[in-house]
Amino acid sequence: MQQISNEELSQEWTSLVERFSPQAASILQETAKEKSADLARHFYAYMLSDSHSASFLSHEQVKTRLSKSMQQWVITVFTPIAQIDDLQTVIDLQRKIGEVHARIELPVSLVLRGSRVLKERLRHLLALRGLSDELYRETICLGSDIIDLAIEIICFAFSQSHDRNSRAEEAYRLFSVSQNIGTEKERQRGALLDWENQLMFDLAMGNTGDNLPKLASSEFGLWFRHKASHAFQSSPESESILEYIRQIDTALQDIPDGQQPGSDHGLSVLREIRQQTRAIKFLLDTLFEQANDLEAGRDVLTRLLNRKFLPVVMSKEILYSRQSSNTFGVLAIDVDHFKTINDRYGHDAGDSILQQVATLLAGNTRGGDYAFRLGGEEFLVVLVDINPEKGIIAAEKLRESVARERFKLPQGGDLKVTISIGMAVHNGHPDYEKLLQQADQALYQAKATGRNRSVLYK
Repeated sequence: MQQISNEELSQEWTSLVERFSPQAASILQETAKEKSADLARHFYAYMLSDSHSASFLSHEQVKTRLSKSMQQWVITVFTPIAQIDDLQTVIDLQRKIGEVHARIELPVSLVLRGSRVLKERLRHLLALRGLSDELYRETICLGSDIIDLAIEIICFAFSQSHDRNSRAEEAYRLFSVSQNIGTEKERQRGALLDWENQLMFDLAMGNTGDNLPKLASSEFGLWFRHKASHAFQSSPESESILEYIRQIDTALQDIPDGQQPGSDHGLSVLREIRQQTRAIKFLLDTLFEQANDLEAGRDVLTRLLNRKFLPVVMSKEILYSRQSSNTFGVLAIDVDHFKTINDRYGHDAGDSILQQVATLLAGNTRGGDYAFRLGGEEFLVVLVDINPEKGIIAAEKLRESVARERFKLPQGGDLKVTISIGMAVHNGHPDYEKLLQQADQALYQAKATGRNRSVLYK
């Protein structure tokens, strides 16, 4: 999609406004300043009454912030050209709005509906000003044309950003289970076997219902629900495995208290679970045979994910969180005093330290979690299905594992290294950038208060 320059859009905006009288522009500006709160209130009242749009706008923080932002947007776009210091800044604002809409996956249809609601309310407010018919029609046309042009820029930026995200999404879909097909295959088969053995042990001990290990929350279940099912989302094998996981956990939940595995009902349930587990193993082998080992999207030095797939992963986890009652968290991680390591021991030593830190991060997270290297000494871990309490425990586990390690230097000898961690847990906000900013703020606090510590954003 070809980029339209800000200069071209500025010329188009100026040409549009110059077709109307200064009086119409002045009336529009006065109405915007006096009635911006009314326009925003009417806009969001309508949008929240729609079940589709309400799912994007119902979060309290969103409503509070967006109402103020909408008021400012109305005042900005209806400011006469002669009073705008930099029209390109106004156009950049429309682009930014479109990019945010793409990031939170707000449908374009809702944006267009909102535009229609805004224009209808503007017509009503202008009708109350007692203008002549001719001036009323001219002001309405000017206001509608400005809204249309602003929304056009927003939607164009949305399309560009969405196209980029879609290409990354498709690349990630193919990539996400290809981290070394042979190793990952054996790891997940082993995780499935571990769950099965744990289930047999718990049943033998007389545990039932909620005391039995659920397949969905096991190491294998987390990996499959958050990674593999996304990678193979269009395959019938993936859908079958998800259904088997659901059926197995439902069957476990239905085992009554006091039910012994040796009873007829207990044996019947066990046989069914064993058959379903074997079916999962067969389908899993089929999926791995279909996978290709793609290297794009992996950090060359550490072999962790790089920034390319971060938007895809974050958007996917926010969607999953919105569709379920589960939350997820992010850990922003910095290697402490890394510049000193480079200066004292050389860049080869620094690279070696980063590789060893990456190995510890990958080895101390669950199969469903994601570990990224963002650049330099910055890492990010996405923890799936986790709350703040468990999340900070996981962060401390990572921090302590690094602090205990003796890091090998290429020239011989070893070195103690520490990391600082900032953690934030998704609170329902649809824009994942807010979550990343919160984790960064917590990381800054961890570094400012002495480093080698984990801080939870509050």
